[in-house]
Amino acid sequence: MLQCAGQALVLRPTCLRRALTKTTVSYVSETRRRRTFAIISHPDAGKTTLTEKLLLFSGAIQIAGAVKGRKASRHATSDWMEIEKQRGISVASSVMQMAYRDHVVNLLDTPGHKDFSEDTYRVLTAVDSALMVIDAANGVEAQTRRLIEVCRQRDTPIITFVNKMDREVREPLDILDEVERELGMPCVPMTWPVGQGKNFGGIINLRTQTMTVFESGSERRPQDFEAIPLSDADNLRARFGSEFDAAIESMELAVGASPTWDHEAFLAGKQTPVFFGSGVNNFGVMEVLDALVDLAPSPRPRLSSLQVNKQPVEKTVQPEDQNFSGVVFKVQANMDANHRDRIAFVRVASGKYTPGMKLKVQRTAKELRPTSVVTFMSQRREAVEEAYAGDIIGFTTHGGVQLGDTITDGASLQFTGLPFFAPELFMTVILKNPLRTKQLQQGLAQLGEEGAIQVFKPDAGGAMLLGAVGQLQFEVVQHRLKTEYDADVRLEGCQYTGARWITADSPADLRAFTDAYPLRLAHDAADTLAYLCTSPYDVRLAQERFPKIHFHPLREHAGLALQAAG
Repeated sequence: MLQCAGQALVLRPTCLRRALTKTTVSYVSETRRRRTFAIISHPDAGKTTLTEKLLLFSGAIQIAGAVKGRKASRHATSDWMEIEKQRGISVASSVMQMAYRDHVVNLLDTPGHKDFSEDTYRVLTAVDSALMVIDAANGVEAQTRRLIEVCRQRDTPIITFVNKMDREVREPLDILDEVERELGMPCVPMTWPVGQGKNFGGIINLRTQTMTVFESGSERRPQDFEAIPLSDADNLRARFGSEFDAAIESMELAVGASPTWDHEAFLAGKQTPVFFGSGVNNFGVMEVLDALVDLAPSPRPRLSSLQVNKQPVEKTVQPEDQNFSGVVFKVQANMDANHRDRIAFVRVASGKYTPGMKLKVQRTAKELRPTSVVTFMSQRREAVEEAYAGDIIGFTTHGGVQLGDTITDGASLQFTGLPFFAPELFMTVILKNPLRTKQLQQGLAQLGEEGAIQVFKPDAGGAMLLGAVGQLQFEVVQHRLKTEYDADVRLEGCQYTGARWITADSPADLRAFTDAYPLRLAHDAADTLAYLCTSPYDVRLAQERFPKIHFHPLREHAGLALQAAG
């Protein structure tokens, strides 16, 4: 009990334990309500359209925007950047939060284009599960394979949605077989299609033993579709004829060849439930939304590193822990062109965020004072009243925060695992109007910090270098420099074909190396030393000449020391 002592409230030890337990329980109940997932796919599989429909059915938006090309009057909620609206593609990850069935669902829409895979990889470190969208005509495509590899490395649970069943597509058994081969895990069908293309009759829900009848139209809601129990087989056979019989036969084959549903195996990344439908027609989408709530995991523990006696010690942070902690997995400049703002997207890992609480950036040990903290509906924002583990919140800042930074209410820890990949393409930046140098420097600094491109400043001086995984990244950055920073630039090819981040066994070894290659060294946006190479042989020769220097094709953020390669 609380007892009054003068004006102070005194908590007896036994009551204090009860109060702390009660607080923990409330955190547990809140974190268990959270679902945080990313939608992944190859370009044009219908990922952004499916995102729109999930938002529509949850009540988060009233009208779904079509993902169209130039001159479209309506654009997808998740595609807010001007270049996305022009091209009808997603080039940046979007974050959206919605409420559904007393759950808080955090949805991250990722770019499907391979040139923006780095952004997608980092988003996948911030989620607890993934929804994989597959084009029923094309099956598992190249970009989907890359994303599957990242999910498998992290044992991320995957829900599979086979889209576009209203078109002429492959047989569902063939698709299931390919998904199993590519994922390296068995599929468990949850719904099954009846027919395809012009003869697409609907889907059979194996859990409810009903068939939902397909009708085309993008304005239909789930309650508008007719559902017929499978026990009424004569009626179904009369309406759908041989398509129904063929579907029942192939469904029985699929179920017979699949393992029984094992929720624990799914959570361990060893099974994937499979759903069929047509996102553009709102068909089969509600089953996926229900599965995200019923099957997908709530926030999970996250691995962090502590410094104890100057030695890193691993610690597992539980989502219901009392202390607030989160990790910056994305930084986006100029989401609102009128305010020139920078948003640090933070995945809450533990504790509870409330407005006004004191926060610290662990990398710099400096206090974080955001001008506002918001939740997202793509470009639309709302002030955060409270946030728990699993939520994605945005800190509006004017600098001082980088990708991979850990933010806490004081606890000293650092989350690990946010990747940066060595770029494979390089361009030199030439400013058309030298009077815009300040704007160019600001633009490159901010775009480099947000990870839109990798920016390298040569130690020997000269023009800045841009490094990218794909060509389209250069086009986006060139466009954004002009529209957001009024810095019109020309990009020219250069001699470099790769970069490796550098660590050494000792300061003396590092000094000997930098003295030997002064013209090949540069520092990136995180002020990390890199060696620029013109061919793979460069690295091999340098390694032979300096065996105590280590060349890294992958680094984590600047807050963590690069581990020397063995």
